[in-house]
Amino acid sequence: MTGRQRAGLMFGGCIGAGVAVQARINGALGERLQDGVAAAVVSFGSGLLVVAVVCVGSGSGRAGVVRVCRAVRGGSLRWWQLLGGLCGAFFVACQGLTVAAIGVTAFTVSAVAGQLVSSLVVDRQGVGPGGRTAVTGWRVGGAVVALGAVVLATFGRRGGSGSAGPGWFGAVPVGVLIVLPVLAGVGVAWQQAVNGRVGAVGGPRTATLANFVTGTVGLLLVESLVVVGNGWPATFPAEPWLYLGGVIGVFFIGLAVVVVRWIGVLLLGLTSVAGQLLMSLLLDLSAPTGRALSVPAVAGCLLTFAAVALAARDRA
Repeated sequence: MTGRQRAGLMFGGCIGAGVAVQARINGALGERLQDGVAAAVVSFGSGLLVVAVVCVGSGSGRAGVVRVCRAVRGGSLRWWQLLGGLCGAFFVACQGLTVAAIGVTAFTVSAVAGQLVSSLVVDRQGVGPGGRTAVTGWRVGGAVVALGAVVLATFGRRGGSGSAGPGWFGAVPVGVLIVLPVLAGVGVAWQQAVNGRVGAVGGPRTATLANFVTGTVGLLLVESLVVVGNGWPATFPAEPWLYLGGVIGVFFIGLAVVVVRWIGVLLLGLTSVAGQLLMSLLLDLSAPTGRALSVPAVAGCLLTFAAVALAARDRA
């Protein structure tokens, strides 16, 4: 294993830890606003502002935008490869809508399961910048074990202490809510792959900018429909830490653009899993969202670590 690959493994864990922290922040903001989509708009909008300032103030960032535009016009980069941010927007919206109800750990395990399965398909189809990677029995086995971990982690969980969705949202069973982070995880693998493609052409700053532009636009369209029915949140909380989700997102999305070129989509997903689970367990233990950390949830996390080891076996 090369030094770059070893660094990629370490950075993948950092990316996962950042995802778990962002989930807690956006979940808390969504609960306070009683509007998970509005929380996602705030997160993506603030992230867009940060990365836009960086790109505008950087000569390499501006040059990267020009290269991406030329690549799209020339056909070497497809227009739909610029839409990875829509998957990120859905992921962040799910954080705001579901974390208060199901907890960080259950959200993480569910998203991980979807991400691992999707990573198998994305690597096999060569969507990412590393080209095609064969689907092996070890990888399939790891994905199956991860899906079992989702069932175990959510066993006996019948509700949450809060909700950040419409009034009827709080009555939705946890077993149904869990589908949302699973789908969000499926989108994460595709997002990492296409962002890596854009980054290979225009650099990580440009790929991150494209991600936040498309994600913010998508969220604004959805939130406009929510506002028509429920109105915009009347007040916003004063705690500054509730608005750091976007900054954290800039960090791990930009880092993932680089790392996915070093270790591929599946291995990036596997290493980020470790960081997510470790950080989410620490968060649920140190600052619970109102849901006690259950034995099945911990067992599900441990089983997911086993799934990671199983799926990574052929990379040893």
